[in-house]
Amino acid sequence: MGYLLCVFAVFTLLLGMPISFAMGVIGLSYLLANDFSLITIPQKVYTGMDSFLLLAIPFFLLAGALMNRGGVTRRLVNFAFALVGHVPGGLGHVTVVANLIMAGMSGTAAADAVATGTVLIPTMIRKNYSRGFAAAISACAAAIGPMVPPSVAFVIFGSLTSVSINQLFLGGILPGLLMGLYLMMAVFVVARRRGYGAGVPRARLCEVRRTFLHALPAMVAPIIVVGGIVGGVVTATEAGAIAVLYTAILAIIYGEMSWRDISPMLTEVVLMTSVIYLMLGVFNILSWILAIEQIPQQATSFFLSFTDNWVVVLLIINVVLLICGMFMEPVPMMVLLGPTLMPVAIHYGIDPVHFGVMFVLNICIGIVHPPIGTNMFITCALAKCSIGQYTREAVPFLIALLLLLAVVTYIPAVTLTIPRLLG
Repeated sequence: MGYLLCVFAVFTLLLGMPISFAMGVIGLSYLLANDFSLITIPQKVYTGMDSFLLLAIPFFLLAGALMNRGGVTRRLVNFAFALVGHVPGGLGHVTVVANLIMAGMSGTAAADAVATGTVLIPTMIRKNYSRGFAAAISACAAAIGPMVPPSVAFVIFGSLTSVSINQLFLGGILPGLLMGLYLMMAVFVVARRRGYGAGVPRARLCEVRRTFLHALPAMVAPIIVVGGIVGGVVTATEAGAIAVLYTAILAIIYGEMSWRDISPMLTEVVLMTSVIYLMLGVFNILSWILAIEQIPQQATSFFLSFTDNWVVVLLIINVVLLICGMFMEPVPMMVLLGPTLMPVAIHYGIDPVHFGVMFVLNICIGIVHPPIGTNMFITCALAKCSIGQYTREAVPFLIALLLLLAVVTYIPAVTLTIPRLLG
């Protein structure tokens, strides 16, 4: 295994090779070193991608793209502003509320960051919010996307670890809502100190009603998707197809998407799907190697050598995931660490759904902090601010997310109550 890690380090850190290619090099090196047939490579890559569940990924990505280009975002932002725009730090709260609603339709953090950030970051800057604050709250609020169903992250994690995707969807609902609440509390504290949003009048009831009616068709989408899955009417994949159909109808009704938008939108979805599928296919080779080398068992033994206390084990795992989140993208992190750490969690009696939600929450934190947080780069580009400005302003929000991580980690009921109630 040390040999494999050395090869991995050389091809990723020194040569900057894409992670999927690096994993392929690891697999090829192992097969050649141990005289296995090279026909194993195409066989494992194909079986790694040949899953009905994985069809949910392009469906949800396409639904999110249709939502962003079809005028849904603007209507949700208007409704969110009518609800909470008058609160101190109103535009920060609007950003969180808009992303909470958007999360129930797109399932990806990057898409939400672009959609809401494009609208709200310039507005915050015009209202004298600092550029770093606008970028930081937009990035952190968009990170709610992977926690609230439908979630592409849960689909990938469930397919890698054989945990029920439906149960992961349900388990992410309450932590996702709490994520929004914790961020709004952090916004309120900062805004009161700086005077952000002071003097904004409360929206009249008729304005709230009008914006609600405009946003209502969009807000029905997550109810259809999650309700269909919970009711056992559709699978996650079928729910994704329904989400695409529904958001396409909305885009036609709103009339804000032209035929010229379809080609670049489909190209973007195909590229994102291809990257994810290639990674999952190549990882199937690595998964086979991990099973042969009994790496999950060795990881369990490693943790047992430290402690037999599940509280300490979860603390160690969280520290490992937070550190890895500083240097790894979400999908490679799930691919490499999810199947390895899941047997450890099961050995210590930790519920797989609880562990899966905790794992994805670590990923959500990883995409918003330096040095390679995806959302960080997106919102910094939109706000035209430096990473240093962003980092200083993101501290209160990162503290809020770490507090939530502690709650989710050590109070399993936060994750498991809804899955148990709804079966």
